[in-house]
Amino acid sequence: MLKRTLASAALLCLLPLSLPNALASGVANAPEVNMYEIGQTVLKIGLADGVNPDDAIDAMNSKAVELNMKLVGHQNVGAELEARGLESPRLEIFQFCRPEDAIKMVRFNTIYAAYMPCSIALIEDNDGRYWLEMLNLDMIINAYELPAELQAIAITINGEMLSIITAGATGNF
Repeated sequence: MLKRTLASAALLCLLPLSLPNALASGVANAPEVNMYEIGQTVLKIGLADGVNPDDAIDAMNSKAVELNMKLVGHQNVGAELEARGLESPRLEIFQFCRPEDAIKMVRFNTIYAAYMPCSIALIEDNDGRYWLEMLNLDMIINAYELPAELQAIAITINGEMLSIITAGATGNF
């Protein structure tokens, strides 16, 4: 499915802008096009009542340590923008990885490096509500057939990332 989607996307770049009209009128041999709602690619969880952003961060970091997931990166985008004199809502990105698993995935197919490390964003929306967001790893896991060992790694990492984001959203670790 992933290969077909990427091939279709590449083909679309080469087709004339009138493609939607051609598809609508039933042109023979039209290419298969797979479109996804961007919201399906992301898991978004609001912080529970009584959980402030700092509590969420502490809970995520504690859960990651418990699961032997290393915090390999942290970008405080909001603070950087404010340091430049620009008003910004709170926006921080946390990156987690287990290097031993990462190298196994990349040795199988280098394309997996583009999904590493696993990220969780802490975001303040326009109404002042806080959210945690991460890629919907189920879509990636189900898009490509993996050998059993790598499938198990991918499923485990997905479960651990879900544990980390849930710990952050609930403040429980």
